[in-house]
Amino acid sequence: MKQKIKILITGGAGFIGSHLIEGILKKTNWEIIIIDRLDLSGNLERLRDIEIWEKEKSRVKFIWWDLKSEINNSIIKEIGHIDYIWHLAASSHVDRSIQDPLLFVMDNVVGTCNILNFAKQLKNLKLFINFNTDECFGPAPEGVFYKENDRHNPTNPYSASKVGQWALGVAFENCYKTPIINTYTMNVFGERQHPEKFIPMVIKKTLKGETVIIHSNKTKTQAGKRHYIHARNVCNALLFITEKGFSKYEEFNIVGEEEVDNLTLAKFIAKTLNKKLKYKMSDFHSSRPGHDLRYALSGTKLKKIGFTYPKTFEESLENTIKWISDPKNKKWL
Repeated sequence: MKQKIKILITGGAGFIGSHLIEGILKKTNWEIIIIDRLDLSGNLERLRDIEIWEKEKSRVKFIWWDLKSEINNSIIKEIGHIDYIWHLAASSHVDRSIQDPLLFVMDNVVGTCNILNFAKQLKNLKLFINFNTDECFGPAPEGVFYKENDRHNPTNPYSASKVGQWALGVAFENCYKTPIINTYTMNVFGERQHPEKFIPMVIKKTLKGETVIIHSNKTKTQAGKRHYIHARNVCNALLFITEKGFSKYEEFNIVGEEEVDNLTLAKFIAKTLNKKLKYKMSDFHSSRPGHDLRYALSGTKLKKIGFTYPKTFEESLENTIKWISDPKNKKWL
């Protein structure tokens, strides 16, 4: 009897992880193993809120583990056979990284080394996706869109720790022939996101009539810009990459369909909510070094091999705003 495909997802109870699990349950018959420590980001309620959770939860196994610790033999036995690993577990907040850099080194560098040490022992592992961020490349001047092989330029401890994560992946591929793919993803949004993030934060403050702080340049005339991508589109991209069957190391940017400045985005959210936006422009970078005004990646490489997004940015954004602002989902705000 043919063995079912099994995927291990670190950080699977987090915001993005829960959407990946939802996508896998809907689009495949794979079995899923989650490793998560259930801290600020991890929350099992995210899994229970998945539309088809009750029907498909038998395919999901949860293991509590903090990746700052080596994966021991009892956990290895509990995990068992694995075909794919998607490594998402990370600390990912710039402000907190500025306050406590070592915490981010432990979570994102040491944690990555521990999961890679586990992965290199797996004789039949088909692929390890090392999930990374656009912030590795640092701020992007207007008109610049970084490609996968451009230089890294981290500007805060968070992005520096993610460059460390990337470097370990490259080293394990070179040294141990671990089958690594590195992805860089831009700003992800969607249902069940922590309210510290920009889109749910704007929704929350707008509903309450509070002032939204907009990250801007020194003259407070230009808002920060980002490419936003829905978590379901991230899942679609990762499934596409995983099923391509790459035989050597590759890197891919997973990029939002369009660039938008944060003031325009906040106004769109307020309009969708039928509320007035109260906002204040703030020069974040001068007061808090490490906050970059613009990030931008080129999505050409992934597009050239045939990937397209199933839903547009505006459609995904409207659906997300309506879901988050629905009173029955108020626990996520």
